[in-house]
Amino acid sequence: MLRVEDQIRKLAALTSVVLMATAEALAQENQARPARRVVVSIPDRKLAVMESGRVVKIFSTAVGAPDSPSPSGVFQIVNSIPDPTWYAKGKIVPPGPSNPLGPHWLGLNLKGYGIHGTSNPGSIGHNASHGCIRLRNSDIRELSQMVQIGDQVELHAERTSETEQIFGQAVVAAQATAPAGVGAAQ
Repeated sequence: MLRVEDQIRKLAALTSVVLMATAEALAQENQARPARRVVVSIPDRKLAVMESGRVVKIFSTAVGAPDSPSPSGVFQIVNSIPDPTWYAKGKIVPPGPSNPLGPHWLGLNLKGYGIHGTSNPGSIGHNASHGCIRLRNSDIRELSQMVQIGDQVELHAERTSETEQIFGQAVVAAQATAPAGVGAAQ
């Protein structure tokens, strides 16, 4: 019969092996999905999830209003917060239908900016935010399941050959032929 100390050592060794195997399995699972990249065309007010150079999904967005434009550049998702609380000057709005962030916040490595839902779905398709990228609440829920912390987010202030390829040329052509004031940001 084994002494108690020997039984504890064997149990500790077995637990260590199980934990290492679990950690390795989780690491392989996380590596199984190639990194995804989020591409946002601010002029098109569209967001695409890209994987291995292919479009996985496109979402309509609201982007920064003229007096609070969305930043451009390459960023990373640094946090993913379900049911966020909104903090503004002297105001705190808890999670719920009146929260301007909607049901999920994907924070970027540019303090104060992120991708989130909205309590104002009519703003989607317009230049209406304080610089963040807004999605319909159902869309931010879906997007939050498609991306992970560390994924790259590209915010393009102007159309590029890549954004034309991803989002098409219809928006530019429609704006070029529209009468003055039609298709402009509201």
